[in-house]
Amino acid sequence: MLETVDPPLPGSDRATHRPHWFGLLGYSALASFVVAAAFVAGVVTQQRTTRQHGEFSLPILLQARQLIDRNFLGVLPEKAQQEHGMIRGLLQAIDDPYTNFTEPATAELDTDRLSGRFGGIGAEVTQTEKGEIVLKPLAGQPAALAGILAGDVLLAVDGKTLTSNVTVDEVVARVRGRVGTAVVVRVRTGTAAARELSIIRVEVELPSVVWRVLQQDASIGLVDIDRFSDRTAAETRTALTELFSAGVSQVIIDLRGNGGGLLQASVDTAKLFLDGGVILYHARRDHAEETFTADPGGLAAATPLAILVDGGSASAAEILAGALRDRKRAPLIGQKTYGKGSVQLIFELEDKSSLHVTNARWYTPARTALDKLGLEPDIAIEPGSGDIDTVLQRAIEYLQAQP
Repeated sequence: MLETVDPPLPGSDRATHRPHWFGLLGYSALASFVVAAAFVAGVVTQQRTTRQHGEFSLPILLQARQLIDRNFLGVLPEKAQQEHGMIRGLLQAIDDPYTNFTEPATAELDTDRLSGRFGGIGAEVTQTEKGEIVLKPLAGQPAALAGILAGDVLLAVDGKTLTSNVTVDEVVARVRGRVGTAVVVRVRTGTAAARELSIIRVEVELPSVVWRVLQQDASIGLVDIDRFSDRTAAETRTALTELFSAGVSQVIIDLRGNGGGLLQASVDTAKLFLDGGVILYHARRDHAEETFTADPGGLAAATPLAILVDGGSASAAEILAGALRDRKRAPLIGQKTYGKGSVQLIFELEDKSSLHVTNARWYTPARTALDKLGLEPDIAIEPGSGDIDTVLQRAIEYLQAQP
């Protein structure tokens, strides 16, 4: 079982698990699915269930669909679009912001993001105002080695021409695939003739943590956690080890803009900064309350800390922030966090879309409920303008004032 904590913020996150993560439950999903409980982080139990028609009696829905099929004057959308629309209609009736549906392409990208790695060609994908898909190869990666140049326009993937209404997520999902397999892309450089290239996919890593010694004070290290993926706890351990080797004795954890991720990743990361004790409480439907605790002797359990937060710090990020604040390990500096404290079950449908169903809630060690409330900062600081990071500067001042 894998739990994730990552809220579907507008334009971002969710919870995930490997090998199956986000998923919606579509009308066609009555065949087989993977169950995953996720907090905006969530819980995942990989199990297959065979469709049992008798358990899903939808006479009114089926009747309406048949009547539309037989009588509608216009051109009906593809069956998959109809089914996805039915799901969205059901979710609209439920009216829960975290019980939601994800299209297959986006669900796949979410899985990659939270696993921290994927099979790809090593190129950034953007879309112009004209709708053209533009590539920027990364140095030393297969795309660059195959001859793709920065600014090349992507015209087709595996023989399928990109239409004007294609999205970046859909393009990225087509280009990505199993490591060692080939993808054929047709690209155009400027006004030159289009050319086709066959590129072998390699494993591309998505670091979730970056770190550095601060120029303002060499005794302070900054650990910036972008999201909570399978790799985050290990990357944070590496960051701390390298910072300590460089002479750092105090650490600032930057969770600004961190929309969440995997529950277990946030728990394992919290363990690095605690010497035993409670990390969070998890109250799930039809289950006894579960307590997540830290092991004694975390790597940075005695290191002075400060945590930077803002309105984009959510779910898994709030688990780490709430645990370290309630355990008196660090103050929160910045702005109030997003406020995501519910847990979702995640179902992967047979078309690789996914359904998230709210099923539980989690609480900080002080039993603080977060949904729609968030965590208030201990030191409230508004973001600075220009190049001045007032929140980071206030955290530096806080640590410098510690005995």
